Amino acid sequence: MDRSIIWSSLADNDLSNILNYLYEKWGGKVVNDFIEILDHILNQLIINPKQFPVINKQTKIRKCVITKHNSLYYHIRQNTIEILRIYDSRQDPEKLEFYF
Repeated sequence: MDRSIIWSSLADNDLSNILNYLYEKWGGKVVNDFIEILDHILNQLIINPKQFPVINKQTKIRKCVITKHNSLYYHIRQNTIEILRIYDSRQDPEKLEFYF
């Protein structure tokens, strides 16, 4: 089944902030490494979107750990995978919000 990935505006903003932070602190190589890991995970989601655990049964949000500091939250909708957030695990989890 062909699935497409859709990024929420929050996730798009999260990714931009993470990439800017990584570039400022550690440079382009770390940014490229992060992007490679993220691309691999996105390809895995297309193949098998249910491989990562549901963290909220009511909303069916799933969580995938990208690195020890970043996790990707997503939701499956028929033929699409909606990336809801990419969240830095060092932040306060009470501030993590999702908008559908």
